[in-house]
Amino acid sequence: MTKRTTSPFSYDIVGSFLRPDKLKAARTAFEADEITQAELTKVEDEAIIDLINKQEAAGLKAVTDGEFRRSWWHLDFFWGLQGVEFTIPEHGYFFHGEETRPGTVIVTGKISGDHHPFVEHFKFTRAHTSEGIEVKQTIPAPAQILVELLRPDVVEKVREIYPTNERLIEDIVKAYRQVIADLYAAGARTIQLDDCTWGVLVAPLPEGFIAEEGKDEKEVRKELAQLYLSINNAVLADQPADLILNTHVCRGNYHSTWAAAGGYDDVADPLFTAENVHAYYLEYDTERSGGFEPLAKVSGDKKVVLGLITSKDGTLEDRQQVIARIREAAQYVPLDRLSLSPQCGFASTEEGNILTEEQQWNKIALIKSIAEEVWPEK
Repeated sequence: MTKRTTSPFSYDIVGSFLRPDKLKAARTAFEADEITQAELTKVEDEAIIDLINKQEAAGLKAVTDGEFRRSWWHLDFFWGLQGVEFTIPEHGYFFHGEETRPGTVIVTGKISGDHHPFVEHFKFTRAHTSEGIEVKQTIPAPAQILVELLRPDVVEKVREIYPTNERLIEDIVKAYRQVIADLYAAGARTIQLDDCTWGVLVAPLPEGFIAEEGKDEKEVRKELAQLYLSINNAVLADQPADLILNTHVCRGNYHSTWAAAGGYDDVADPLFTAENVHAYYLEYDTERSGGFEPLAKVSGDKKVVLGLITSKDGTLEDRQQVIARIREAAQYVPLDRLSLSPQCGFASTEEGNILTEEQQWNKIALIKSIAEEVWPEK
């Protein structure tokens, strides 16, 4: 096949990597006021440079900073916005068999995207990446912060600033577009919107999602799908032609546990038909993700990255089974529009999943090897 020059590549990653012990120790020391921010940043810088080198050595054509400066895959971005602050609620997120470390965000003023710290983070990664290697910037999807701010336990704080959802959404869109414009000006040409909102919609809706008594859950699900689509597409609209905007759909990834189960059937329309992204990075590592049939609804020439390799444990998948599943998916999306990746990052939060760094790199090596067999480039 013709050589791919932009994301998604035939073998790819979602974004996060296991934090090295030195970085974990430094963050713990910083939280205990034992080291300064400058000292923590120095450790982060060193760890990110080492990670970039390892990614390049592994043959990856798109690299990230591993999300090494973050505690959470999403909350750190949210509190990097003006008018948003971190807070610790009574409970964490409820995953299958485990409750996460508690954390969320509240609105303390008008939301804007001015001077977001992720822009400087991107510049650092770009400066230490070899010429010809793509730097992918991951950020949570706009719909994700909307869901977070409308949580029953924090929405009252939001209403002090934003009496209506319309004003809130308007400022979220403006803030995101500002951050994306600043990232683009800094040289970013690939941005990935990580999105668990669709993953929630494929499962029974959690408490608090059905606000009106007696309302049909199916109807609520359709309304929420349109809401998530509209806010995401408002951010995706009229972006530079050379800016690749992809999305990763997740069902939860915390310490090797998951939050939701269900196939893509109920969200394929409008997710696959109408969300204006270049590619979808999709979970397909277990039966919790359902079959490939919904991929038939992927519109236009959009790409699909099959997350057939789990990042939740270190056991290597059977090579021939993975290849067989790629061939099965190709019944619904042409093979030359498919790619292979892990189903999620290896450490969506700083805790990381339960596998070793060696197993992490072995997974990436397997992905690369399979992809080179399935999609040999001329």
